[in-house]
Amino acid sequence: MTSDAKTRSRRGRYVAIGAGGIAVLLGALDTYVVIGLLRDIIGDLKIPVNRLERLTPIVTGYLLGYVAAMPLLGQASDRFGRKLLLQLCLAGFVVGSVLSALSASVPALVTGRLVQGISSGALLPVTMALAADLWSEHKRASVLGGVGAAQELGSVLGPIYGIALAAAAGWRSVFWVNVPLAVLAMAAIAFALPREKRSAGPRPKVDVLGGVLLAVTLGLLVVGLDNPDPQVQVLPPWGTACLVGAAVALVAFVAWEARAKTRLIDTAGVRLRPFLAALGVSLAAGAALMVTLVDVDLFSQTLLNRNDQGSVSLLLRFLIALPIGAVLGGLLATRIGDRWVAVAGLVIAACGYLLISKWPIDVLTTRYDLGLFSLPRLDALIVAGLGLGLVIAPLSSVALKVVPAAQHGVASAGVVVARMTGMLVGVAALSAWGLHRFHSLTADLGTPIRVLFPTSQAYDQALTTYLDAVRHALLTEYSEIFLVTAGICVLGAALALLLRTSSPKSDVVES
Repeated sequence: MTSDAKTRSRRGRYVAIGAGGIAVLLGALDTYVVIGLLRDIIGDLKIPVNRLERLTPIVTGYLLGYVAAMPLLGQASDRFGRKLLLQLCLAGFVVGSVLSALSASVPALVTGRLVQGISSGALLPVTMALAADLWSEHKRASVLGGVGAAQELGSVLGPIYGIALAAAAGWRSVFWVNVPLAVLAMAAIAFALPREKRSAGPRPKVDVLGGVLLAVTLGLLVVGLDNPDPQVQVLPPWGTACLVGAAVALVAFVAWEARAKTRLIDTAGVRLRPFLAALGVSLAAGAALMVTLVDVDLFSQTLLNRNDQGSVSLLLRFLIALPIGAVLGGLLATRIGDRWVAVAGLVIAACGYLLISKWPIDVLTTRYDLGLFSLPRLDALIVAGLGLGLVIAPLSSVALKVVPAAQHGVASAGVVVARMTGMLVGVAALSAWGLHRFHSLTADLGTPIRVLFPTSQAYDQALTTYLDAVRHALLTEYSEIFLVTAGICVLGAALALLLRTSSPKSDVVES
């Protein structure tokens, strides 16, 4: 091959992986983008402030589609080709974005978000597999790192990106802008990615049943936790049946994967104990991450009466600390080991959430008195963000160390899937419990009716008393949610003690 041909080939590879990285970033942005749009959505779709449970499916619908589709579609790309799968998923992402932009009700918006999530599910694993196809093993790590960085960047930029677009052209513009960006990514992939040659042998099989069982497990779990009327009980009337069904589907999934010839998750050569520990810690970190993004935003809007821009500016402490912690985590892990950095990160995060659980209503003006100096109470978000950030690099590092080189892309995607699953289940479970708690605290409150009061002064006083009681009920709900989140981080820290990569041979699972 001539030098010019090599240059064109190299340029084509970088254009292709760049387009895939943009696609990954788009999917990651839309995971978090609605966090900065909640107030606008509440107003436009006329959601009462005491029925915030209606917002939960807007977040969980996307996460459910993303997590359920990722393993199956990633495997499907082995059979049908990376180029075709990326094009189809980007086209589906356009359809989901249009449905979301045109939605006139919560169910319509949830449907659009679900389609977006399913389409986004393939973008990360297929782009990582594409990197493995285009680069040799010893040159692949930096490319995989760049793709992973695009995924992580979404959590930082998502809420800010949403606020900026919504402020300029309304919340629906956030979804409309996806259309030209996705089309550009499709065009870049079409021109830059070489035609894939079909092998003369049989095509790789796809574990359809395993994918369906995993999707059913997650779907039943979310449906069982989604309570449209939390005033009566934590779970909906169908909740127990759905959760039992999810447990049965999970057992069936594990049993099938143990005997199937083509597995959705191939554990051959994997040191199972540290890998499963990494997935468990990632799940805990994901739950804490999404609870922070959702509940700090709601705390700001419902108790501090801040708009979307004000809420995201409050969250910036957390969002900026998260990548700083990620960089520090990578540097420290090379010196003192992945396990101890992960443990320390989750302990620090737990301390941050414990401080957040003690926030008063006047948190904007109160400070922590530390003797010689004091700090704003809002800085607890920095502590939580730094702690969760410290965990990111060690978990990816452990996953890559304990799986064969040929499965590095799948392992990296697995850590992300676990975190997204934690985000999905965490926000669904804590929202179900928290909203029920709020309604139980306000069950005896009667809304003041003007005609029942003899004077305007008496009515105004009754209304003030009622609103104060609602605000204190909300404060109790948020405080308890963040206290539970601190507990989740402690459990994650305990699990992180198992992240020992020099595992004995007994940890290796043979096929």
